[in-house]
Amino acid sequence: MISKEVFKTLIREGQELIGEVELNERPFRFEENGRYVLVGIRQAGKSYLLYQRARQMLKGGTDLRDIVYIDFDDERLLGIGVSDLDSILQAYYSVRSEKPILFFDEIQNVSGWEHFARRLANQKYQVYITGSNAKMLSRDISTTLGGRYLDEKVMPYSFSEYLRAKGIVLDDGWEYGRQKNEVQQAFNDYFYWGGFPELLLYHNKRKWLNNLYEKIILGDVVQRNGIKNEQVLRLAVKKMAESVKQPMAYNRLVNMVKSTGLSANTASMIDYMRYVREACLMFTVENYDSKFVERAVNKKHYFTDNGLLNIFLTDPETSLLENICAIQLFRQYGAIDDNSVEPRFFYYYNNVEVDFYVPDEAYAVQVSYSLANQSTKKREVNALVALNKLRPLRKAQIVTFDEEETIEAEGLHIGVVPVWKWLLTPDFNNA
Repeated sequence: MISKEVFKTLIREGQELIGEVELNERPFRFEENGRYVLVGIRQAGKSYLLYQRARQMLKGGTDLRDIVYIDFDDERLLGIGVSDLDSILQAYYSVRSEKPILFFDEIQNVSGWEHFARRLANQKYQVYITGSNAKMLSRDISTTLGGRYLDEKVMPYSFSEYLRAKGIVLDDGWEYGRQKNEVQQAFNDYFYWGGFPELLLYHNKRKWLNNLYEKIILGDVVQRNGIKNEQVLRLAVKKMAESVKQPMAYNRLVNMVKSTGLSANTASMIDYMRYVREACLMFTVENYDSKFVERAVNKKHYFTDNGLLNIFLTDPETSLLENICAIQLFRQYGAIDDNSVEPRFFYYYNNVEVDFYVPDEAYAVQVSYSLANQSTKKREVNALVALNKLRPLRKAQIVTFDEEETIEAEGLHIGVVPVWKWLLTPDFNNA
């Protein structure tokens, strides 16, 4: 049982934090009267979005004393149950009479939180909730919430956000002047170490990322789901990282783990990988041109952030390039998970092999670190030409690390674009 006095202390501390925290605002537009559930990987910046929204309200005239911010990761709330949540309101109303605006951070730590959240909505409270578990977006929880909340996925910085956070404001025509070198230098860090906002403050980025990975695996996967065979889980994630560019069926993953001498089975592996996705560590992309059953088992698996993928790899460049493209497309078009609606982007494999395909946009993307080798260039171009014959394309691109040209092949216009420029495409950054 958590006492009202504890909650009074937490409410006061939260108000002080919101009043003092330094913010780098993200381009996220809150609906004025909306209630939100913000879900994403740990350290993606969800808490700062809550602070950002609270500060917007303060500028609009809200009294700081009427803001209630509770971080459910606080060690003083260990063992909290859903029956304790009403004590937050009791603690607030013991000193204030105005209706509070409620900000609940990492509330997934409280089993059954969604029932409390629905009651708050029914009572017309304005509520903002964050969590690090994709199950918070599941159909079951959405049904309980009854359409009373807007749900959003929060990811680490996009490259355009990363540049803004580093104080780089792009001028018109930046790619033709000195700023091009500045952008490329910034991209090198972003490419290898990813876009977690707090990571910009650290020199030893690998250590910070390793610590974050341990917190996700131990706290959000192993402990939350009662996993007993942690070694198998860790090895499976490592194998996924090493095979990030290839479709991976679960039985193949099991065989890879067994080859090391560990015991594993397909049913457990399916559960383990679902837990990893629920922790927002990875997402999957399906083959567009495959049967339903094959779609379910033979997916590509990508990491939500390049930095977390990089800690597993040696000679990582080609894997990181495809992964960063997958992240950007995921950010724009969404992807499949266990609870989502139909995805909007895929990979394509059926005699023709194309890395990414967006059918609604008739848009295809090949990823190739370099086209300097003529046989590589021919293979990538031919794949897009072949797909265009099967499913006519409005837009076809090859994303490289640092090469740019235009190719005309059998009536198809193919733009070859360096990844740092592709990531700054206006279509992506106005999404």
